[in-house]
Amino acid sequence: MSRRIQENDIFEHANFPRVPGDARQTTSPVPFDNSNQPGDTSMSQPASGNNTLGYFKWAFIVTVAGLVLGAWLGWQTTGTIGGMATVFFICAVLAVLEISLSFDNAIVNANKLKDMTPVWQHRFLTWGIVIAVFGMRIVFPLLIVVIAAGIGPVDAFILAAREPAEYARIMNDAHLPIAAFGGTFLMMVGLTYFFDHEKDVHWIEMIEKHMARSATIKGIEIAFVLLLILLFSKLLEGEEAVTFVYSAIYGLLTFLAVEVLGGLLDQSQKTMSEAAKGGLGAFIYLEVLDASFSFDGVIGAFALSQNLFVIAIGLGIGAMYVRSMTIMLVEKGTLAEYRYLEHGAFYAILILSVIMYCQTLVHIPEVITGLGGAGLIGVSLWSSIRYNRKERAEELQRERETIAENI
Repeated sequence: MSRRIQENDIFEHANFPRVPGDARQTTSPVPFDNSNQPGDTSMSQPASGNNTLGYFKWAFIVTVAGLVLGAWLGWQTTGTIGGMATVFFICAVLAVLEISLSFDNAIVNANKLKDMTPVWQHRFLTWGIVIAVFGMRIVFPLLIVVIAAGIGPVDAFILAAREPAEYARIMNDAHLPIAAFGGTFLMMVGLTYFFDHEKDVHWIEMIEKHMARSATIKGIEIAFVLLLILLFSKLLEGEEAVTFVYSAIYGLLTFLAVEVLGGLLDQSQKTMSEAAKGGLGAFIYLEVLDASFSFDGVIGAFALSQNLFVIAIGLGIGAMYVRSMTIMLVEKGTLAEYRYLEHGAFYAILILSVIMYCQTLVHIPEVITGLGGAGLIGVSLWSSIRYNRKERAEELQRERETIAENI
């Protein structure tokens, strides 16, 4: 047997990780390029040839347009260069705040998005960004004021434009029910990921193995959340406790309703069109998830500005980066490459949900929330890199041993 045949045989049985399309090099080493493969239109396939900055093209365009619009708004409001620069700076800071708070959001989105059809992936980036910017950053705050103040939508819009201080006060007063609702929804998202008896990849094994085993107990995550709701309600008094419990229960019911609705929409291939299979339910889930992530950022933004439109511009810029980051993670197959990255994101979600609960008792700066989530994701990325290096070293060792046996 020739040396060439021996080496090929080794590669056939060594079980090395392969690039998409099983693109083994049997001749001269040429960089893998899937651009010429027919029918490969799925956004969930790694696009290794794509420039990373290319994913953020529209985010950069929106950034420039948003900052210019913010500067113009500052000039129109104050009529001074200083006022224009201030609004410009606030928009930039809000964008950074949104991005820092949303690293975990992007990773969780990618986890769901990779299983969606290309059509719905595209809709998430187009329709989804419209819903995220106009729905969550403009309509949602107005809706809160409409409900809290008992006024009409037009009056709420006029209040935001003419009396931003009063508008901000109403928003801050509504923080308790928002935190209870959003915290409960996010807690269910995080717990559902870990309480999964089919989950076999564990980052912090001491915790995750027990949670995976406990998943055989039906409804354990719901019971856990209900227990936390009762505990936190005991720390509040009177009307606040009642508001907290009601809002948290609504958050729990919303999560369950979205799960049921998503299953009904996605499970039947007979009643759904080909484009909608595995897409509409996941799309609704992602939009509600994005809304829950946005609660904290929208409320926290009022600490920097009381102007609804300035907040919408700043957070809208950040939301565009989150969408672009999500698509990049899906196309490059980053979640598959870094096995613990997903774990870090879901731990960050659980911590964020607990922080939102705690914010009903004490004020916690948004910088702590952002740094905590980003820190966990960073550690999970580092752990993934260490694991990959260890695996690669073991593969090389097995390769050497196999070659030595065949000589």
